[in-house]
Amino acid sequence: MTAGFDFWDYVVFIAYAILILGVGLWVSRDKKGHQKNAEDYFLASKSLPWWAIGTSLIAANISAEQFIGMSGSGFALGIAIASYEWMAALTLIIVGKYFLPIFIEKGLYTIPEFVEKRFSTNLKTILAIFWLGLYIFVNLASVLYLGGLAIETIMGVDMMYAIIGLALFAAAYSLYGGLSAVAWTDVIQVVFLVLGGLVTTYLALNTVSGGEGVIAGFSKVWEAAPEKFHMILDETNDNYNNLPGIWVLVGGLWVANLYYWGFNQYIIQRTLAAKSLKESQKGILLAAFLKLVIPLIVVIPGIAAYVMVNDPEIMANLGEVGMLNVPSAAQADKAYPWLLQFLPVGLKGVAFAALAAAVVSSLASMLNSTSTIFTMDIYKQYINTNPTDKATVNVGRISGAVALIIAVIVAPLLGGIDQAFQFIQEYTGIVSPGILAVFMLGLFWKKTTNNAAIWGAIASIPIALALKFLPIPIFEPWMHQMGITTLLTMAIIVILSHLQNKGADDPKGITLSKELFKTSPGFNIGSFVVCIILTVLYALFW
Repeated sequence: MTAGFDFWDYVVFIAYAILILGVGLWVSRDKKGHQKNAEDYFLASKSLPWWAIGTSLIAANISAEQFIGMSGSGFALGIAIASYEWMAALTLIIVGKYFLPIFIEKGLYTIPEFVEKRFSTNLKTILAIFWLGLYIFVNLASVLYLGGLAIETIMGVDMMYAIIGLALFAAAYSLYGGLSAVAWTDVIQVVFLVLGGLVTTYLALNTVSGGEGVIAGFSKVWEAAPEKFHMILDETNDNYNNLPGIWVLVGGLWVANLYYWGFNQYIIQRTLAAKSLKESQKGILLAAFLKLVIPLIVVIPGIAAYVMVNDPEIMANLGEVGMLNVPSAAQADKAYPWLLQFLPVGLKGVAFAALAAAVVSSLASMLNSTSTIFTMDIYKQYINTNPTDKATVNVGRISGAVALIIAVIVAPLLGGIDQAFQFIQEYTGIVSPGILAVFMLGLFWKKTTNNAAIWGAIASIPIALALKFLPIPIFEPWMHQMGITTLLTMAIIVILSHLQNKGADDPKGITLSKELFKTSPGFNIGSFVVCIILTVLYALFW
């Protein structure tokens, strides 16, 4: 057992890197006599099959913030953090049935484009600028920071060099090939991601059991730390403010999930690139099933690390390597990188490739969506209203590169954040309620007006900040703040819409019908199975 990489670990990791770059560049090549256009670059020529959509959704979603941050939260507060994953499965089904039919019918490239069709160009521009800022300064920067932290912990490489290396790796194929390169390499990335994650879970549980296997290890973890296996925390729990009991199921987490899975460009973009609506819905269903498995590879290792660190006998058996980078209550995010140190030669390379796959696939997705929003909603709107195909694609590549450079500069400044997953959720939660309110009413309430939506979106920020800093105990859990902010913002939009239109429908209101939301028997059966599995999981870990 060694702390560093062995020759075969490097071989495995280099083989992974060559495979991803090779596939990415191969699918990116221009067909003879065909100039890549906006649909090719930003929507993969609308040719993605369901299995590519489902795996790409997971690859875009699962990043360092899950592997590192969610394992850290598993170490600190236990299985309750899995609510983000398991409730996401149900959210994906809702998005597939009720949101996608509208988005695909309107032939969208970007989520801000929907805002323009439903409301106005002004609101579209406001939200496009907001998303660009969020993707660059929060999403891209945090993924780079957490990926850099993992490489620094595992390999001893200076964080700045690690961040630059990850950025260049993601840029090498995603900026050139666009969404097609991102989506097809994601299929491979998910294989590494799941395989490497399962290897780490096996190692952690097998170590806890003293070599007696995974089942024995899980039993010992459950016995040693029963407090870590409650999905619904009570008010006496130190982590109640992060996951406020039953309100996780019926309150603010729905705001985070519906915003993220329904109105987030780098997630929804691959569903817009489907061959058809049914193909897109099948992809969504695959992603929902995969979401049920994710806690096994990102949360359970964190809980196992907690048991290992607090068991003197296990720590003694780990030797000197066990004393390196030990996670603690104050540095819970070290849990996953710490576990990787104990993997045998070769498998350490597989697990590290999984972590790199999670980071790089998310970076590539965020870069592609950032460049899509800038090109389609800013450049084509205000700079060049009639660009050639070549100019459109080149602007997409250049804007993605600029965004990446800014994120590389910002990433090291995020040092010192613990439980980064919770941190990202909390601060994204200041802005997501207003956007969710605008979209939900814009989609499903025909009376919503443009002016009401603009004022609602603007008002949501001071409301969220007021709830965050007011010394009122009921507002202390930030999920409560998200839920209340959403309801207040919706109330403002409804009141202003009534005052403006005197109860009449807005001219741009969307006409809905039962036929629009009709789904196939396969989608319905799959959705029912997901709901049954979720019910069993919550009953088991309540």
